[in-house]
Amino acid sequence: NLAEAAAEAIGANATLCRVCAYFHDVGKLVKPDYFTENMSFERNPHEDLAPTMSALIIIAHVKEGVDLALKHKLNQRIIDIIQEHHGTSLVYYFYKRAQQMHEDARAGGKIMKMRQDDIPEVREESFRYSGPKPQTKESAIVSLADAVESASRSLEKPTPAKIEQLVNDIIDQRISDHQLDECDLTLRDVRVIAERFRFTLMMMLHSRIAYPKQETKSPTPRDDSLRPDVMVTTRKPATAPPVSAA
Repeated sequence: NLAEAAAEAIGANATLCRVCAYFHDVGKLVKPDYFTENMSFERNPHEDLAPTMSALIIIAHVKEGVDLALKHKLNQRIIDIIQEHHGTSLVYYFYKRAQQMHEDARAGGKIMKMRQDDIPEVREESFRYSGPKPQTKESAIVSLADAVESASRSLEKPTPAKIEQLVNDIIDQRISDHQLDECDLTLRDVRVIAERFRFTLMMMLHSRIAYPKQETKSPTPRDDSLRPDVMVTTRKPATAPPVSAA
């Protein structure tokens, strides 16, 4: 468990992180087919939706998770992490898709001589989770672990270098997006968490990791002239008794 291992490494509540790793995405049970891990190969339901609607469905799983947790009387600390684990982060894929569609619409509008004001702008806040940002070390760890684990599923032919780059990129992006500003993680904590994520992912993906091949030396040609006479040990000694004497 990524979150549990990282929490142990920095002295945070590892048990809470492990429990929240199970429950943080419970809201996806409401509309499971709209999330990548549950989609079939035949159909992606987002293909029939506008990016704004897709983002609404994705973002809603946090509130729906909190509602389920309250209904089943989960511990408040678990509920807090369910609510905080995406912070105010951006649903990047659908945001970029909306921007591309907007650019295409503007290009088409020029051809059709439409007014640019008639094409609605893409508002970034419409594609961000409502927060709050992680307030505790445990909440931040679960948030980072969720992002890293999700991204690791798309790694093709994972290598130690790719895993390290993935972990570093996600943590750097969360820091630059100010998602860790309200928790009490230190820079040392973040470094240790990154190291633990890399190690744990290496163990999780071990069977898939493409390690560099070790160079093998070509075998030294065998000199048959130096080969021992294998018959020496099987020859009868000169003084061996006749067979009939055995």
